[in-house]
Amino acid sequence: MRARLLVPGLLVVPLALGGCAAVNERNLATGAGEQYSGTLVGAGSSAQQAAMQGWTAGYASLQPEVTVNYDPVGSGGGREQFLAGGTDFAGSDAFLDEEELEQAERRCGPEGIFELPNYIAPIAVVYNVAGLDELNLSPGTLARIFDQQITRWDDPAIAADNPDVRLPDLAITPVNRSDESGTTENFVDYLFQAAGEVWPHEVDGNWPVPGGEAAQGNSGVVAAVGAGNGTIGYADLSQAGDLGVARVRVGDEYVAPTAEAAAAVVENSELIEGRGEQDFAIEVNRDTSGSGEYPIVLISYHIGCLSYDDPQTAELLRAFMTYVLSEEGQEAAALVAGSAPISDGLRDQALAAIDAVRAS
Repeated sequence: MRARLLVPGLLVVPLALGGCAAVNERNLATGAGEQYSGTLVGAGSSAQQAAMQGWTAGYASLQPEVTVNYDPVGSGGGREQFLAGGTDFAGSDAFLDEEELEQAERRCGPEGIFELPNYIAPIAVVYNVAGLDELNLSPGTLARIFDQQITRWDDPAIAADNPDVRLPDLAITPVNRSDESGTTENFVDYLFQAAGEVWPHEVDGNWPVPGGEAAQGNSGVVAAVGAGNGTIGYADLSQAGDLGVARVRVGDEYVAPTAEAAAAVVENSELIEGRGEQDFAIEVNRDTSGSGEYPIVLISYHIGCLSYDDPQTAELLRAFMTYVLSEEGQEAAALVAGSAPISDGLRDQALAAIDAVRAS
């Protein structure tokens, strides 16, 4: 294995990884198979960090001789590092765009890439308003709050969503991500699809509205919202802590963010056509009216090459991703991150993609 630099603050956890053949790698998910050693380096989504800790903890007792270094630098930074050849894989809360797909071909060669939706979780609208224990928000109202068109908590639009709630005469302070973020891209995509013309900004991983308060990472947004009164932001539900969490209107009901509600909307969404054979990017149906579906959902992907120069890297990556996709791996992530397990059908497709990873 080539030498690798460790970034300060990097999550470094020993992880059991696996054998050469696909069947042996799948046996590793239940603790069977030989012992292996080596190192994988990944970077990306901060929302995925809790799940990564669950995956490593769930596998550490099986084979402790393999280490996965994962830097939760954010989705944009993770994709950038991977495409530049600095990491073996990326964790990203957004799939690669057309320009990035061209870069990926230069990085990975003609065999291309895999994009696997390994982590599904709700993005919570978090708030901190003294005395306000429950909050309902329609898509249009939410869009106008984050576009800074609604600036006070007792605004008539918020009152219409909460007819039996006494709202304070208090200024609203929206908090957004300061870094390029897949969480931002998913949240803006929801506003773009569900709020229609009320939200005038294009979908992007960089927050499109100037002004307001900004913070680095999911943890930074949660900290900033928690430090104020009248604040509202968006973050992975697993990091919401003691903050208030709003319900959003879907059809005729208001739906709270849960793993089950996130899984429901993903089940009713479609794969994006025209991408590579092992690319399972999903176009989430944000404008759903389905009962019990929560549309502000984050699908976090693992992105890697289908061909690696180093045979050991290919071997270890196949085994690691096989565990992540397994029922055991998905349950390990759900315990610590509150994520929704992927469906059996998606698992079968993704395992076929992982089986295709080889050394060049």
